[in-house]
Amino acid sequence: MALNLIPTLEATMLAIKISGLHKTFNNSKRALRHIDLAVQHGEMVALIGASGSGKSTLIRHIGGLVAGDTGDIDVLGNAMQSGGRIDRHARRVRANVSVIFQQFNLVERSSVMTNVLTGYLGQIDGLRGTFGLFSRDEKQAAMRALARVGIAGTATQRASTLSGGQQQRAAIARALVQGSEIILADEPIASLDPASSKRVMETLQEINQTDKKTVVVSLHQVDYAMRYCPRTVALREGEIVYDGPSAALNSAMLRDLYGADCDELLSENAEPAIKNIRPLSTPQLDAPIKAATA
Repeated sequence: MALNLIPTLEATMLAIKISGLHKTFNNSKRALRHIDLAVQHGEMVALIGASGSGKSTLIRHIGGLVAGDTGDIDVLGNAMQSGGRIDRHARRVRANVSVIFQQFNLVERSSVMTNVLTGYLGQIDGLRGTFGLFSRDEKQAAMRALARVGIAGTATQRASTLSGGQQQRAAIARALVQGSEIILADEPIASLDPASSKRVMETLQEINQTDKKTVVVSLHQVDYAMRYCPRTVALREGEIVYDGPSAALNSAMLRDLYGADCDELLSENAEPAIKNIRPLSTPQLDAPIKAATA
C-alpha cells in the first residue's frame, strides 16, 4: 500500500496519534504502558517526568527508531508502526520527522556547515550524499538556517569548537534544512547552562510559532515546560499521569504525581514561577488531570 502523500482531513489535524503503546525491555522492565496520545499539527508539547519515566523511549518510538511490544503510531496520517512492528514505509515517514538529541549527534571533525547540510541526505540521491555534493541553493539554505538560530558566524568552524548551546542550535539548523513537519527534541537542554537553555527553547518556540511545525520536547525542568509549551504530558513509570495545560501545573500537583522525585523536576529558579500558577482546585482545570493509578 502506497503512502498517503495527500493528507486526509484527520492528518491535517493530527500530527501524531498513538494508540495502546506498550514497551518492555529484557522481557521484564516496563518502559511504556498503555500510552494513548494525540498531538495536533502545530502544537508545542512538553514531555516531563523523572529519570526513567519513559520520556526518551516515547520520543524514540514516535521517531520510528524503536518498535513497541504492542500498539500503533501514526505520523501525519501514515503508519510509523502497527501492532508492535515498524511499518515497511517507515523510512519515508521518517523524512517528515526530525529528532534532536541531548548529545547533539554532530560529526565533531566536520564543519558546522557540513553538519547542517546532512539534513538533506534523505532528500538527495545516494551518490551526491556520499561525496557531499551539495548545490549552491542547498548551501544557501543551510546558511539561512544557521543565521536563523543565531550562529551563522560559525559555519566554517569544526563542530567540536562550538559550545554546547551552539552545538544544539546547529542540530536545530540541521532539522530546519531537513524540512520535516515534526521536530522531536529529546532532552535538548539537559546539559546546557541556563542562558543556552533559554536560547535553545526560544529557537524551538520560534520555529513552532512561525513555521507552524509540530514540536514535542522532553524536559526535566518544569519551569521551561510552563514557559515555552502550552501543553504538558507528564509521565511516571511509563504511564501518562497528566495531559493538559502547562499553566495548570503547580508544585502541589507535581509533588502529588512524583513524590520525592519532584525535586528532580524543579530547577533552581522554578519554584517562584510555579507558586504563582492557579491552584488545582480551579474547577475548569480538573478535567485534564488523570489519576496516577489509571
